[in-house]
Amino acid sequence: MTATMNVTTRSLAPDLARGFMLLLIALAHAPALVADWDAGPAWLNGAAKFVKSLVADNQARAMFVFLFGYGLGQLARRQTEWTSFRGLLRRRGFWLTVIGFANTVVLVPIDIVAVYGLTLLALAPIIRARDSVLLWTAGATLLPATLLLTWQSANTLIVATAGTPPTLAVYREPTLAKHLVAAIPTWPVETALCTIMVVPGMLAGLWAARRRILDEPERHLPLLRRVALTCLGVAVCARIPAALMLAGAWPVTSAPVAWLAAFAHDLTGYAGGIGLASPLTLAAYRIGGDHGPVTLALSALGQRSRSGARRSCWPT
Repeated sequence: MTATMNVTTRSLAPDLARGFMLLLIALAHAPALVADWDAGPAWLNGAAKFVKSLVADNQARAMFVFLFGYGLGQLARRQTEWTSFRGLLRRRGFWLTVIGFANTVVLVPIDIVAVYGLTLLALAPIIRARDSVLLWTAGATLLPATLLLTWQSANTLIVATAGTPPTLAVYREPTLAKHLVAAIPTWPVETALCTIMVVPGMLAGLWAARRRILDEPERHLPLLRRVALTCLGVAVCARIPAALMLAGAWPVTSAPVAWLAAFAHDLTGYAGGIGLASPLTLAAYRIGGDHGPVTLALSALGQRSRSGARRSCWPT
C-alpha cells in the first residue's frame, strides 16, 4: 500500500501552477483569434490590453517553460538507468518535433511543440549535469533568448500602437494548397532559433526540481516568499512601460523606445514566470488536502495540461 501511494499521489503545487499558467496562456492568445481588437468600449479595450501585456505576454510562456523543465526534472528523479532514460528523452523529443511540424503544415504556421521537442533533443546530454553547468548554460542563453523575443515584441508593439494589431489571419494563406507548403521552407530555421528562448527557463525548472521546491514547499517557505516578492516585483515594474504602450496610454515615439520597453518587458518575463509559480506553491501549501472546487478545477487542468488525457506526456 505504501508503494502504491508513492506512485499515485501527486503534488498539488505543480498541477495548480500549470492550471493557472494555462489560463494566462489563453489570455495571451485569445486576441489573435478575433478579427478586431477594438470592437468594445475604448476604456475596456485599453484595460484588457494592459492586463494582457503585464500579466500574460511572454510571462505565461516563461512560466510554462519553467514548469516544463520542472516536470522533466521530476521524471529524471524517478529513473534508475541512464541509457534507457536518455532513449526515452530522445523518443519524446523526436515525436514532439514531428507533431509540431505536422501542426505547422496542416493547421497554423506558428508552432511551439516542435520547439520543446528540439530543445529536449539538444539538452538531453546535460540533463544529469552538475548544477553549475545548468545555471551557466541558462545564464549564457538568457541574453540571446531575450533579444530574439524583443525582436518579435518590439515589432508587434510598433504595429499594435499604430492601430493594426496582428491576428492569426496574417499568417494564413488564401488557399489550402498554398497553406500546406508555405511554412515548410522557414520551419527548420525558425524552430531552431526558438529553442534558444526555451533553454533558460527550462534549465531553471530542472534545477528547481532537483530540490523538490514545488513538491515540498514546507521545506522552502522562506525561499518561495523571497522569489515571489523579488521576481514579481521586478517583473511588474519593468513590464509596465510596454503594457502602457500597448494599451495606448504611453505613445511610442520611436523604434528605440519600443525596443527598450520590449527588452525590459521580455527579460523580466522570465523572472515573472518563475515568480508566479512561487505564490501558487505557497497557496498549495496553505490549502493542504482541503481542495475546493476552484482548486480541483485548476489542478485538473494542470494535470492534463499537455494532452488532455489522464496522464500527460510529461507525467509528474
